[in-house]
Amino acid sequence: MTAAPITIALSKGRIYKDALPLLRHAGIEPVDDPETSRKLILDTNRKEVKFVIVRASDVPTYVQHGGADIGVAGKDVLMEHGGADLYEPLDLKIARCRLMVAGRRGSGGGAARTDGKRVRVATKYVNSTRHYFARQGAQVEIIKLYGSMELAPLVGMADCIVDLVDTGNTLKANGLEPLEHIADISSRLIVNKAAMKMKHETVKQLIDLIAQAVK
Repeated sequence: MTAAPITIALSKGRIYKDALPLLRHAGIEPVDDPETSRKLILDTNRKEVKFVIVRASDVPTYVQHGGADIGVAGKDVLMEHGGADLYEPLDLKIARCRLMVAGRRGSGGGAARTDGKRVRVATKYVNSTRHYFARQGAQVEIIKLYGSMELAPLVGMADCIVDLVDTGNTLKANGLEPLEHIADISSRLIVNKAAMKMKHETVKQLIDLIAQAVK
């Protein structure tokens, strides 16, 4: 890897932990621990490489606008963001789950109502939900929530939800079940288009090393 400076946007939590072995294979390890450090820009063992720690939903925005050269983001976040001005060269195959429509057991398809009214869908994935139901030819009323999605059908606020499903245990515990599959989700490596052009050799070598680790 050449000495061109590289900034990598990461979010705390599962994605960060799962991405570390892949970055380690590329010769990059953090000096600071984001769980204990208050710093938002972390040093690594390579002086030309820095990590910036941001919210998961902000990773594509930082990469798109040049706040970072490279980032690791879930496909759910990228679908919601739209992916403008970003390259997505690698599926890292980490933090896997599914984006699903879910509702009460026995309620049938998420887009179905017998009273002719619009289906009410609770979700934080507004754009992805709108696009999915539009493809089904269904008109829906979207209620944006930021958490506790499973509660919305239980209190009669929504007919169904759109959310990430891993084991499905949380749905089951709340009397819900997956109804419709929207997309398989995993974390992706994303690259700023300008960085790919201006720092091509460094970025390409990093992508190749991480791709080897994924395999």
